[in-house]
Amino acid sequence: MASKAIIVGGGIMGLCAAYYLGKKGWQVQVFDQNPALDNCSTGNAGYICPSHFIPLAAPGIVNQGLRWMLDSSSPFYVQPRLNWGLIDWGLKFMKSATKRNVENAAQPLRDLHLLSLAAYDAMRQDEGFDFFYAKKGMIETVQSPENAHHARETAQKARDLGLDAEWLDYDAVAALEPDLKMNIRGGIFFRCDAHCDPAELMQNLSAKIQKQGGQIHKGVEVLDFSKANQQIKVVKTSAGDFETDLLVVATGSWSREIAAKLGLSLPLVAGRGYSFLVDQARFPVRHPIILTEGRVALSPFQNQVRFGGTMEIVKIGTPLRPKRVAGIVAAVRDFFPGFDLKMPPMEQVWDGYRPCSADGLPYIGRVKNYDNVLISTGHAMMGLSLGAGSGQLLAEMASGERVSMDSHAFDPQRFS
Repeated sequence: MASKAIIVGGGIMGLCAAYYLGKKGWQVQVFDQNPALDNCSTGNAGYICPSHFIPLAAPGIVNQGLRWMLDSSSPFYVQPRLNWGLIDWGLKFMKSATKRNVENAAQPLRDLHLLSLAAYDAMRQDEGFDFFYAKKGMIETVQSPENAHHARETAQKARDLGLDAEWLDYDAVAALEPDLKMNIRGGIFFRCDAHCDPAELMQNLSAKIQKQGGQIHKGVEVLDFSKANQQIKVVKTSAGDFETDLLVVATGSWSREIAAKLGLSLPLVAGRGYSFLVDQARFPVRHPIILTEGRVALSPFQNQVRFGGTMEIVKIGTPLRPKRVAGIVAAVRDFFPGFDLKMPPMEQVWDGYRPCSADGLPYIGRVKNYDNVLISTGHAMMGLSLGAGSGQLLAEMASGERVSMDSHAFDPQRFS
């Protein structure tokens, strides 16, 4: 009889874990508190990006965040509030925002991105997968001389890591994007990157898991757990109790609260992002583009372009702030003066909460407290990019196999 696995969370981490566990013969059940799987994993830029080897907790981000804290339209905003979880995360984040953390994070992040990239390539060959996917690379554009200097250094670091990256001046970027009028100095062209339509990917994963024999329970809340002999035996939900041999916690920005029910401390906060879609006929962009100073990401899909950005550390459920969407619009207008982007109606704006760890590295792996609990969360803006690789690692760990890469840097209890 197949071993039972319960995955708490139906985002990209939960579905990738379920997919790879199902491939290894586990009998999987996924529980998500939302009635529809329209979470953070569906409205993001869809980047699969080895270029993102620098963690969120990097030198300079704290001072920049402090300068922006009182401006709710700024690209990086922390809503001041008296909350111990936020304070604890903030102290650990400030301690982690060092040059040493960036240097130590680069190789494991690169390896996990590359593992994911290969896994998505293989996934597309599996029966039932037909999502938009393109390997065109990504252009990270800059405007200021200071950021141009930093970009040249980043391109060299990328090459040192074995990634295909090159600094391009304005004319070289314009040759890649001949239909756009741009207000930039140049940019890094990361040929190593790919992108996909995240909503299509999530739909494909959901259908494939169920075809494998797995079950997906939508709109079901996990309430508690029954424990015995250092194992989770029963998951108690709003739809009843379910026995299990393996528990995977992949609840994104809600992971700290779920971990607390297991007696675990997981430094993590929710970072909200916003995005909206525009017909590609109006904005004929050919490559994914990042607007560095504006902290905005663009993704061309088949018929539409997604504009997304901002990092807003707020309490979950905080009302949407139109100012933050206006900030995205203003950045796009600044970088592309020939494009009169209009403020979209707020009912057409997507928002989602990214789970941000205290050092910019995800939490992936086993916990010492239990023999049958695995965690996969804290991937921040890199969730989709790292999703397939994280799911593959979890399935290997659960099945007692040799893992595809060294995952010690992602130890969920590294702050304990």
